[in-house]
Order: sequence, then structure tokens, then C-alpha cells
Amino acid sequence: MLLSQALLPAVVFAHAALQALASNTFLAAVYEHAVILPDPTEQPVSPSDALALMNKNMDVLEGAIKEAARQGAHIIVTPEDGIYGWRFTREAIYPYLEDIPDPMVNWIPCTDPSRFGPAPVQERLSCMARNNSIYVVANIGDKKPCKSSDPSCPRDGRYQYNTDVVFDTQGKLVARYHKYNLFEEESNQFNYPKEAEAVTFETPFGKFGIFTCFDILFYEPAVVLVSKMQVDTILFLTAWMNVLPFLTAIEFHSAWAMGMHVNVLAANTHNTSIKMTGSGIYAPAGARTYSYNMKTEDGHLLIAELDAHPRLSPAAPPAVSWNSYALSVERFSQNDHEFTGIIFEDRFTFTELTKPGGNLTVCQKDLCCHLGYKMAEKRDDEVYVLGAFDGLHVIEGQYYLQICTLLKCPSTNLSTCGQPVETAQTKFEMFSLSGTFGTSYVFPEVLYSGVQLAPGEFEVLSDGRLINQNTTSKPVLTVTLFGRWYEKD
Repeated sequence: MLLSQALLPAVVFAHAALQALASNTFLAAVYEHAVILPDPTEQPVSPSDALALMNKNMDVLEGAIKEAARQGAHIIVTPEDGIYGWRFTREAIYPYLEDIPDPMVNWIPCTDPSRFGPAPVQERLSCMARNNSIYVVANIGDKKPCKSSDPSCPRDGRYQYNTDVVFDTQGKLVARYHKYNLFEEESNQFNYPKEAEAVTFETPFGKFGIFTCFDILFYEPAVVLVSKMQVDTILFLTAWMNVLPFLTAIEFHSAWAMGMHVNVLAANTHNTSIKMTGSGIYAPAGARTYSYNMKTEDGHLLIAELDAHPRLSPAAPPAVSWNSYALSVERFSQNDHEFTGIIFEDRFTFTELTKPGGNLTVCQKDLCCHLGYKMAEKRDDEVYVLGAFDGLHVIEGQYYLQICTLLKCPSTNLSTCGQPVETAQTKFEMFSLSGTFGTSYVFPEVLYSGVQLAPGEFEVLSDGRLINQNTTSKPVLTVTLFGRWYEKD
């Protein structure tokens, strides 16, 4: 008996080590959920009515979780606002909130639901994970009482947080993240934590980090998790309203995965009336699977295999010096028809691609963007421009951007350049885009007609050039290097 007890820890350790070694890949799932929304009201509903609404959404999520588990997925990510919706007042959202403890308490809500007071949502999510042996990631609301002696304590005596939770295969709460960068409307409902939280957790298939929606555009916590915490995979819960030409969900989230050299599991809410769609499973080398659907109101489950440790994968892209090529060459010819245009309230400098092929340079402040290109056919009814933006973006937040872009204009009227457009007819035999970036955080985007990605059809060279492999399989909407200069925010 004593010998068996002595050997047990060694056996457990050996099993864990073998399991970790075997887990070079894993199956990931994300679910884009068409959220069942509450009736608009500025007054709080009863707790029972709030729970009834949340159970309707969790019924749908549970179906997706069961199906993902049936197909062998190890983890599933569901979207921000996926359980109760959005556009509440601070008072009206309160009945939907629960007290979510620090995961250090070692708690399985499914087997001990009342340990921290009423927690029916956490209990049900925990049971979904436990009953299906799958990691479940969801977005709910946390409430924390505070005292008047706390100078930051709101007048109603509580903090309210937009919160992500993770339950492991046993239903244990293993991660809790309070959203730090609130979108402007959220400040009517939630508080932001006093300090940004860099939340990570370990699994047999890699180290994970987690954050929410608007967080992806800022240094904390997004870049911290990758650069300092060295996570393998980001769990990204979002309610993303698409903004062409650079900030549609699928193009920016896939570009962020490529630029940061990590996996990203991005789960979006689905509501076409406010242009919410676009979820995907992204690897550093490109999208493994994605969905963008503005035609129906259906939810959608995505499942794909990922490398557990993408930095160690043979497919890992090389380190990139984003301005190396652009600084080493003289400026290409500059078109005499430079003009300015507005994209998402930012004033770009543009130059038109007047020939079927050639080399162009356009500059703004310290950023010069170089383009070499050849169109498969130059059409008279379509206009493309090369654009540059170097400045502080100030709409719905302030963040400093450096952007080089080849984009299609909605019409032959140059005053429309920069406005949203979803279809094109022009294919490119080649393109090579680069820029004199002052930041090392640059995200490569290629978007095809119909708002489709181009996985496997382009690459980023180590000298910072974004190039295509062959003639594009579909007409081009945009080719973009989207730079974030965090130090200048």
C-alpha cells in the first residue's frame, strides 16, 4: 500500500507528460450566435425574467457545445453578449449579473452551485463543460460590491464588469477576465477594472490568453499576452460591427493572428441589422476556417485543427522587419494626381493606379507606401488607389495608426475612394506592398470581392513586403498593411 501511494504521483506526472507531448495539435471550435435579445427597457426586469431570457440563449449555445464535443473539439468559444444581448442601461443590466469569484478558489459550479451565492448561469455553463468534456468559454456579467470609502466606487455601491469565463473539462472555473477597453456605449453599463488584466491558463494543448472585442486594438492586454506572457492561442469573444475597408471582423482578426504569430479563436455575435458577423479560427499562416454571412440570421459552428504551439511549428512564418524593404529602395514614381480621401474619419493621401501595371509610392508624414503591381486586366469601370495614413485615429477611442493600402473605389468618381465597397471585378497577376513603418506591429490583410479572405494566396516576406503567390483567384477589394504604433497613442 505504501509503495502504491509513493508511485502514484510519479505515474500521474508521467501520464500528464505523455499527454502534453502527444498534444501537438488540437481541435478548436467557435460559435457565431444569433442572440435572442430582451425587450428594450430602461427599468430592470425581475431576476426570474432575466434568467429565462439567458436560458433561451444558453439552450442554443448548449446545442452548439454538444455538437462541437461530438466532433471531437477540445475547446469552444462563444461570443461577447451571447447570453443576454446589449444596449442596456446600468440599472437594466443588473438582474443579468452574477458574482464571479477569482478562479483561485478552485470551484466547480456544476457540483457546488451555491458556494458563492446564486449562480445559475455559471452552474449551467460549468455543467455544459463537464457533461461534454470540453473547455467552454463564454461572456457574462460580473458584479462586485464596493464601499463608499473607495473613491472609485460608483454611487450605486457596486462595480459591474463585462466578463469572460472559462470552464475546463471537469466544469472547473479556470479563468475570469474583466474587459478593460470598453466601447463607448458600454460605459453606460459597465466599469473597467482599475488595471488591465493579463489572464492566462494552461491546458494539455497549449497556453491560452483571453480578451474581449475592442481590447484587440490596444496594447493592454492584447499585446502583453502575446509578447510578455507568451501565449500560444488567444480566445477572442466579440460583438464586432463590420467597418469596410479595413475593420471587417474576418480580415482584421485573421491579420492580427498573422501579425502576432499566434492562434486566434474569434467568436462573433450574429445580427445583420447592425452588420455583426464574421467568426473564424485563425493560425499565424492564415485562416483555418471562417464564416461571414450577411444574408441569413442563422448561427454557425466552426471547427478546425490548430497547432498547439504555433511558434514551434514548421509552418510558423519568419520574423518580419516591417520597414526593411521600404527603407532600402528609392521612392517609386509618384502619380501627379495625388488627392485626399476619408476612411472611417481618417484623412488618407491617395494616388490612382492609372496603368495596368507599374510601381507607385504615396507618402504621408513619415510613412511612405510602395506598391508594385500588375492587373490581369485594366477595366475602365473600376478604379483602384494606393493610400497612406499616418496619424491618430480619434473615433470611438484614440489610437495611432500607420496604414498602407491598395483599395478599390466604389465608383470611377475619385471622391468615393475610401467608402465601403463589397464587390469588384479586377484580378491582379501580382502585387507587392510595403511601407516605412515606425512600428513593429503591422497586420497584413487581403480581402477579395464578396468580403472573402484569401488564405494561402499571399505571404509576408521577412523584409516586410506583402506579396501574392499567383494571380488572385478572385477580384481584389483591398490589400493592406495595418500598423498600430502603440507608443504614440
